[in-house]
Amino acid sequence: MDSHGQNEQRVVWTVVGTDIGPLLLAATQDGLVNVVFHATDAVRDRTLDRLASRLGTEPVEEPDSPLLTEAIRQVEAYFAGTRRDFDLPLDWSLISGFNRQVLRELASGVPYGSVVGYGDLAGRVGQPRAAQAVGVAMGSNPLPVVVPCHRVVESDGGIGGFGGGLETKRKLLALEGVLPEPLF
Repeated sequence: MDSHGQNEQRVVWTVVGTDIGPLLLAATQDGLVNVVFHATDAVRDRTLDRLASRLGTEPVEEPDSPLLTEAIRQVEAYFAGTRRDFDLPLDWSLISGFNRQVLRELASGVPYGSVVGYGDLAGRVGQPRAAQAVGVAMGSNPLPVVVPCHRVVESDGGIGGFGGGLETKRKLLALEGVLPEPLF
């Protein structure tokens, strides 16, 4: 508690090595709040500055934190091919409105090994003409991999865009059996 008897926001983070490169995981007492691709030193520093600004507290590197332990275990199991679904508390405080609505639908309604079109996902949230807005929501996803924006594709069969890069999206879809493994 702080000097005013309020619970102080705490943000902990770590970097986990994966088959798609280092992922930064950050959590609050409410749950996993951020997953960031390609967590090099520069990306990590920008992310931590942004989190401090948005959440009002300096993130602390604490890989053994109980707030991160289960997230780390589940991410590692996912990349090892032994976990298909994430069962983690999520802190949605970095996203709101339509984007949050779309991401929640994605998290609950598009299972491992399947894909959905941008327009189809828009229809699921009652906005059938909002395919472009769904694309924006995917690009603003603070919890990629765990909230599987890699499963959203173009209706004509194209892979679509991806904040982590198209090669990363291909690898995630291959891991889930949607695409063949890259030849090299």
